[in-house]
Amino acid sequence: MGYSPEFVKEMESIVKDIRDPKQDFQIRVVAAFDDACMACPHRGFEICEASEGSNEHVLSMDGKVIRHLGLVPGNSYSKSTLLKITAEKVEPHHLDFLCHGCSWLSFGVCKEGIAELGKNKQGS
Repeated sequence: MGYSPEFVKEMESIVKDIRDPKQDFQIRVVAAFDDACMACPHRGFEICEASEGSNEHVLSMDGKVIRHLGLVPGNSYSKSTLLKITAEKVEPHHLDFLCHGCSWLSFGVCKEGIAELGKNKQGS
């Protein structure tokens, strides 16, 4: 699922931090290059260059998620707040729209994660 060993390593680090219940930190919401993008081999100087239209596609997905969650681009939120909002507002089937066209969607990993987050919300 990764684009390069460096990208996979960066994504594993990001996911590990997000899943660590002992860590709570600020995350700035952007509809642009983010920390994961920095390790992507398809990253151009200012835009995604994976293929024609890829930058617009990524920005479109960012925008849909930001709107769906009711977030403000440029604002920072605690990890715990973002997880709570996501658990309250996103169900696995929502990813069919929010992430339409994402090459990772068919693997099911993201839907499983959203389902698990929802279960944890119900158990709190």
